[in-house]
Amino acid sequence: MGWSLGYDSNWSRDIGYGVPAYCDHPGCDEKIDRGLAHVCGGEPYGGDRGCGLYFCGSHLYVSSRLPQLCERCDGNRKPFLAKPDHPEWIEWKLTDESWQQWRAGNPNEVAKLLAAKGGV
Repeated sequence: MGWSLGYDSNWSRDIGYGVPAYCDHPGCDEKIDRGLAHVCGGEPYGGDRGCGLYFCGSHLYVSSRLPQLCERCDGNRKPFLAKPDHPEWIEWKLTDESWQQWRAGNPNEVAKLLAAKGGV
C-alpha cells in the first residue's frame, strides 16, 4: 500500500505525500506535503496522541512520548484549525485527467474547489 494519496475523514481533506499543502501552523506558509513525515502523531489521523494535522520541520517536534507532535499536542491542548487546500492541489483536482471521474461524480465538491480558487 502506498501513502501518496488518501482521505482523512476526521479533517475532511486529501492526505498523502502526493498532496501539496501549507503547514497547518497559524502564520506559516511553508509548502509541504501531507505525507507521514509531516503529520502530527506520525500516523494518519494522528495515531494515538497526535491531532493528524500537517506541519513543516519548524513546527513539528520530536517528543519523548511520540516520534513527532505539534506544539498543541505536545502540551495536551486542542489542535489548531486545518488550513485550506494548497492552490496547486486545487488546480490538480480541477484539471488533471486522472480526476475526471471524481469531478463527474462530485459536482458539489467541484463547486467548493472552484469557489476556493476564486472561480464560479
